[in-house]
Amino acid sequence: MSKSTSLKVQLSALPNNPGVYQFYDADGKILYVGKAKDLKKRVSSYFNKKQEYGKTRVLVKKIDSIKHIVVPTESDALLLENNLIKKLLPRYNVLLKDDKSYPWICIKNERFPRVFSTRKLIKDGSEYFGPYTSMKTVRTLLDLIKSLYPLRTCNYDLSEEKIDAGKYKVCLDYHLGNCLGPCEGFQTEKEYHDQIEDIRQIIKGNLKDSIQTFKQQMKDYAEEMEFEKAQRVKDKIDVLENYQAKSTVVNPKINNVDVFTIISDETHGYVNFLQISHGAIIRSHTLEIKKKLDETDEELLQLGITELRQRFNSTSKEVYLPFPVTVEEDVRVTLPKLGDKRRILDLSERNARFYRQDRLKQIKITDPDRHAKRIMAQMKSDLRLSEEPRHIECFDNSNIQGSNPVAACVVFKDGKPSKKDYRHFNIKTVEGPDDFASMEEVVFRRYKRLLNEEESLPQLIVIDGGKGQLSSALKSLEVLGLRGKIAIIGIAKRLEEIYFPDDPVPLYLDKRSESLKIIQQLRNEAHRFGITHHRNKRSKGAISSELVNIDGVGEKTAQQLLKSFKSVKRIKEASLETLTASVGESKAKKIYKTFHK
Repeated sequence: MSKSTSLKVQLSALPNNPGVYQFYDADGKILYVGKAKDLKKRVSSYFNKKQEYGKTRVLVKKIDSIKHIVVPTESDALLLENNLIKKLLPRYNVLLKDDKSYPWICIKNERFPRVFSTRKLIKDGSEYFGPYTSMKTVRTLLDLIKSLYPLRTCNYDLSEEKIDAGKYKVCLDYHLGNCLGPCEGFQTEKEYHDQIEDIRQIIKGNLKDSIQTFKQQMKDYAEEMEFEKAQRVKDKIDVLENYQAKSTVVNPKINNVDVFTIISDETHGYVNFLQISHGAIIRSHTLEIKKKLDETDEELLQLGITELRQRFNSTSKEVYLPFPVTVEEDVRVTLPKLGDKRRILDLSERNARFYRQDRLKQIKITDPDRHAKRIMAQMKSDLRLSEEPRHIECFDNSNIQGSNPVAACVVFKDGKPSKKDYRHFNIKTVEGPDDFASMEEVVFRRYKRLLNEEESLPQLIVIDGGKGQLSSALKSLEVLGLRGKIAIIGIAKRLEEIYFPDDPVPLYLDKRSESLKIIQQLRNEAHRFGITHHRNKRSKGAISSELVNIDGVGEKTAQQLLKSFKSVKRIKEASLETLTASVGESKAKKIYKTFHK
């Protein structure tokens, strides 16, 4: 049986139920794991239509066999897919970038529980809170707990029999006031566990109960005239309230909610997770996901939600999202549009955006090739190009009231200036200030030469100007037979409109877009390079004219003098003998007399 026949048989056997499918190659290696509401429809779609993206076409060519698992609901498929991806690590599935171990806060399963941080989870009945993405957060919480509640730090087995037998003696912590001495029975089990319950609430972000308990204690001590003890309790209330003020507080009515947003580019997605408890944000974490098959934002967000809720053991029954995706069945999805809820969603998106910017800065330093590839892929997508613009050329005209008309061509390769390839042009065939005709001339000269010398052509040409300059450049490409072979755009300065050939409606890129930044950088560099050349030409013209105005000194004599003395200032300061040696006695006297009246 041929491969295609075998796949047809396997496809026909698929059910119309929710489930998870797995693609394998001829060697039995796992290629891809996916989920579907309807297995037959979803898997068949890979084979009965032409795939838009190259990576997906390569995947489909490699598929030799298909396995599937039927599950009751789509949300079950979501969870199963996530677990199988982590277990099997298929080549074409997205890659989660941060699989490091995170710290937890442990309340040990003991008669008098210890509270400490750990990176290992031991299934012995102990309680674990977290994981936390920052050890600094863990230390802050533990310092807060330690300043409020005297807890034991020793690892003794404080069973009732051993305490009654007087096996242990209090240590230095007791004398310093850091522990109330449960090892000698100075603190009852109930008192200790009341403290542990308060600590649980603090870790969960609920500080209100602890503050109320301490306030009642403070009043009781004050009524009994024990003002020193009341002051110590007041200090604890201040510590708690100060900690609460520092945490990001949102609407107190918003309780036990998870917030998820996504920012993505051509190669990666960044899913931010905010966990809100008792009106305060108690956790923020951004997950970086590497795309493999040009996944949509919906697919990446769905994967991110499943992964992050599992990783951080979230039991929240409500999630705030920017757009609808399938989540677990018993979880309510809210799509905020206004008010406090919308502001929280915007905060989450801002966190994702900042995380992406930080990562890109790091990548630019550590992996410049990946940075260039990402920028090129983004430009290809934003400017609707057929290939990545690895080689870009930008043209700009410079003239002041028609004098000394020049043009500049700057070249960027892999998103960076290639200064050795920059070129200046003196306009030869155009009289007066005609930007359109000048652009037509320089574009023709540039690509006529590249064709004659069989040099590589750019993938993108950028014209500094609107529709007029773009049309002029197109005429030259038409004459050279290059129209349609090289992508060309014009950028107008006023609102940064980007014009395409034969399209009257301009494209407006996001002002923060990296593609727009590259185009602006090209335009500014072309302008700078052209203006520099224009100034040099003007100043040389001005210097020449000052010498030519002297009776008996022509263009040739002026050039000879500048070649010998390098500047007009030196010519003015030169002695008659030195001038005579350069241009002869007759001319030297006239020049000397002009500058030494």
